[in-house]
Amino acid sequence: MSLAVVVGAAAVPVAVARGHAPAPVRPRPAPVHHRHHQAVAASGALCPLTGAPAPGGTVPARPALAVKVDNYPTARPQSALDQADIVFEEPVEGFITRLVAVFQCSSPPLIGPVRSARQPDVGIADLLSHPLLVHAGGINPILAMLNAANLTNVDLVFRYSDLPVHPPGRYPPYDTYVSAQQMWRLAPSDTSPPAAVFTYSRAVPSGAAPTATVHIPFSGTSNATWAWVGADRQWQLSYSGTPATTLSGPTIDGAAAPIRVANVVAMHVLTHLGPYVEDAAGAHDVYVTATGSGPVTVFRDGVAISGTWHRRSLSSPLRLLDKAGETIPLAPGETWVELVPSVIPITTTAPATSGSGSAGTTAAG
Repeated sequence: MSLAVVVGAAAVPVAVARGHAPAPVRPRPAPVHHRHHQAVAASGALCPLTGAPAPGGTVPARPALAVKVDNYPTARPQSALDQADIVFEEPVEGFITRLVAVFQCSSPPLIGPVRSARQPDVGIADLLSHPLLVHAGGINPILAMLNAANLTNVDLVFRYSDLPVHPPGRYPPYDTYVSAQQMWRLAPSDTSPPAAVFTYSRAVPSGAAPTATVHIPFSGTSNATWAWVGADRQWQLSYSGTPATTLSGPTIDGAAAPIRVANVVAMHVLTHLGPYVEDAAGAHDVYVTATGSGPVTVFRDGVAISGTWHRRSLSSPLRLLDKAGETIPLAPGETWVELVPSVIPITTTAPATSGSGSAGTTAAG
């Protein structure tokens, strides 16, 4: 049940020097795990991380690009979340959340705001067949984890400080953005798409529970609710009752669109406080146990499928199994993965019955 990455308990000072010279990109090993889910070659017709048709019928010959995006209220609306294949929402200090937005089939011109790395990023990156992980620095123990992990470390503070875009109208620390194409140019020889993380099927599993809303109260700043929008066949995100939105395009100007996805995967995970302070208030970092097993609920097509997630090691695939031990398929499309501390409840409401005007409430997972 423990992570394969271990750091010492003594506090380590944060480095302050910045460098502009790009660090060499390590060769990426061929992605060999996760293949039993759904193999997709570079010439395949389906995007490996969404199960949806690839643009132009061809999967781009490039790795996954994982970008660490802030999710504090003053960082919203973020850019390009509507173009991500998968978004992971992870707990950090104080159970506020940050996001890891993963791109492969789409190439947004502006992604951000980019923030610093945290321990859960290691477990996420290892699902993505050696991705480029883009972040804005971090404390030394976390940077050491990333340097030893199965990823290409794109640190916008200590290695590539000349690459970020700082759009007008944004102010520190919420003003660091990147272009997807610019990031992929850092690894021109890496032309292998990632292996699939999930299994996809348009068929809705039988016996699933109709669900109208999903509530995950990470914290006061990340009090998430997903509501099923039947007309669009998507789940829409709100925080503390306010619809969450995202910006698309080459600037931060323009209208914001609601965040809607085909799937929400809510995983209960074990967490504990790490040994290092991460903010001025003295809050410690949160470590997520990325291996082992735990409850999971997959929300798709207005229904909930409960089961168990399994992952033997960081180099092993993530398996989502229903109560009969069968793989839970996701609907083709974007997926939002919620890494929910086991102490935080996940509650759902059922659709209101005709004429009743009310819905029941249940606990998921």
